[in-house]
Amino acid sequence: MARPQDPFIGRDILNGQFQILQKIGSGGMGSVYKALQPAMNRMVAVKILHPKLANRKDLVSRFRREARAMSHLTHPNTVKVYLYGELEDGSLYIVMEYLDGKNLNQTVRSEGPMPLQRGLPILIQASNALEEAHRAGIIHRDLKPENIFLSQQGGMKDYAKVLDFGLAKVTEREMRPGSIILTQEGMVFGTPEFMSPEQAQGKPLTPASDIYSLAVILSEVLTGKLPFDAKNPMEFIQLHVTAKPRPINERVPGKTFPPILWTVLEKALAKKAEDRYQMGGELAHALQAVLNGMTEVPPYQNGQNAPVLGAA
Repeated sequence: MARPQDPFIGRDILNGQFQILQKIGSGGMGSVYKALQPAMNRMVAVKILHPKLANRKDLVSRFRREARAMSHLTHPNTVKVYLYGELEDGSLYIVMEYLDGKNLNQTVRSEGPMPLQRGLPILIQASNALEEAHRAGIIHRDLKPENIFLSQQGGMKDYAKVLDFGLAKVTEREMRPGSIILTQEGMVFGTPEFMSPEQAQGKPLTPASDIYSLAVILSEVLTGKLPFDAKNPMEFIQLHVTAKPRPINERVPGKTFPPILWTVLEKALAKKAEDRYQMGGELAHALQAVLNGMTEVPPYQNGQNAPVLGAA
């Protein structure tokens, strides 16, 4: 039996400003489409949330607030938001830059763990993007390899773009690996494998929560393994709260890393938020020291680091 045609495909929205061409992703919250913007002669990505969510005033106000905040972010490693609002049927939408490439999860799964010289610049770019967001009072809340996209820009390979800054994402309650977990109110609060201890306990979040998630991502990027061995999402949550992460030199037999890398990761993976790096720029500074082959991280001064674009 043929699947029903998506009602948005082939449709013009916002008085013909955008022509929706094809669906490029979907989830419990809604769908993402590739669309043409004829006036600008460019492709864009349009995220449309389910119309049924329009009745949730808390979600609508959070969506608007965070879309507005995201639209003001200008860091080159943050996905650009061009427009946001509500369609005639009540669906919430965001128009973003269209990216061509693969996310970090797809890249590691198809190509295997990355060497330091490739993996670190990607995470440095993501950390610098988060510095701007953190200064603007935005916490990502759901950092995972799927939300770091690798494209080519200006001839640079591995140009990282951070996606989905804490938008009002809603999904069905699922407990499989990689699924979003919901609070009783239906608000997203993370993905089990990459969740900070305070997130796992439902506590208020600071930028240091994103730092923890980035450190988990980096561990997986470099080794193909997470800092904890767990059989299911609930066990991951428990281990984030209670267990010490396994040192990165113990994750892959025969593979070793410079001691400074574990010094940085151990700090970023501290159980208490106040014991970690506090902002994206501080983590970027520490990772740059690792990339530069230093044996210890020099003192950090706010705002001293410049974005690192492309692989070293």
